[in-house]
Amino acid sequence: MQLSKNLLPPDQMKPKPADENNLGFGRIFSDHMFRWDYQSGQGWHNPRVVPYGPLTLDPAALVLHYNQEVFEGLKAYRGAQGGIYMFRPRANLERLNRSSRRMCIPEVPVDQALEYLLEFIRVEKDWIPRAAGTSLYVRPTIIATEAALGVKVSGEYLYFIIVGPVGAYYPEGFNPVKIYVEENYVRAAKGGTGEAKTSGNYAASLLAAEQAHAKGYTQVLWLDACDKETIEEVGTSNIFFVIGDEVITAPLGGTILPGVTRDSVIQLCRHWGLTVNERRLTIGEVIAASKSGALKESFGTGTAAVVSPVGTIAYQGQEYQVAQGGTGELTKRLYDEIIGIQLGTRPDPFGWVVKVA
Repeated sequence: MQLSKNLLPPDQMKPKPADENNLGFGRIFSDHMFRWDYQSGQGWHNPRVVPYGPLTLDPAALVLHYNQEVFEGLKAYRGAQGGIYMFRPRANLERLNRSSRRMCIPEVPVDQALEYLLEFIRVEKDWIPRAAGTSLYVRPTIIATEAALGVKVSGEYLYFIIVGPVGAYYPEGFNPVKIYVEENYVRAAKGGTGEAKTSGNYAASLLAAEQAHAKGYTQVLWLDACDKETIEEVGTSNIFFVIGDEVITAPLGGTILPGVTRDSVIQLCRHWGLTVNERRLTIGEVIAASKSGALKESFGTGTAAVVSPVGTIAYQGQEYQVAQGGTGELTKRLYDEIIGIQLGTRPDPFGWVVKVA
């Protein structure tokens, strides 16, 4: 399918941000968007780049009533010799399809979707900021658009991509964050949609997150819905703990997101000869390790923040410091390595980086 382009003339384009050191996150969007339609019996068709603007949906569109929706998050960077790079974009599209299968949404053909994605980034390349620590955030989304009331699988969908320049995800930047262990609410349970990147999972997390923010914490640490002991993930990230000489993260059991950065960290740590285990870890074990001094580091991983050090864990009215409230050695090493690979300034032994332009 040929990608059509309806591009704005230069005099109708938005001004680029003047201060790239204060971009914030998810507030600024580029001039254009990518759109791709699906119709039952016809499949995916009419891929196009069009001016950024509102979507027109029937009030009965199934996405508005039954949450048939999935999305992804990835980035484009300006790197070595002025090149433009993306980090493991195929892995994100493959995960989009895994989420789609869980939500009864038709999968996109990955090769074509990747081709369109890269070409769209080339169209909007002038929006990729140049300041250190900045990037172009990329948000692919699929929504059910068929107009119908009644719980059913839609026969029509819209796949769209919007992009915009961003700085650090957390206001703290690459500085230790404080996380609050949630004991009352749950995000997901086995057999549910926890492993899919779908909006309902995030809606379910908002109340606990707001309560944690009001107490001065950056993120919520979620526990298993049944035992309220086993650690799962942070609100916007997978989470790792370094206890003794072991790097530990929760296994993929259907309730947490299979993070691309999570997988990258596991591969890097094993490449460096470190012991990495995807195993059950309880909050009690973490607190005991903190008290004994065995807890050396903790960090979150995700596309938005890449690697984010955890400096404080709040549990049952007590605060426990990690790495003396600072950033651990492995956390810093992983952050520097992944950023270096993303920017093309460090070797890429895994072939993760795609040069866009």
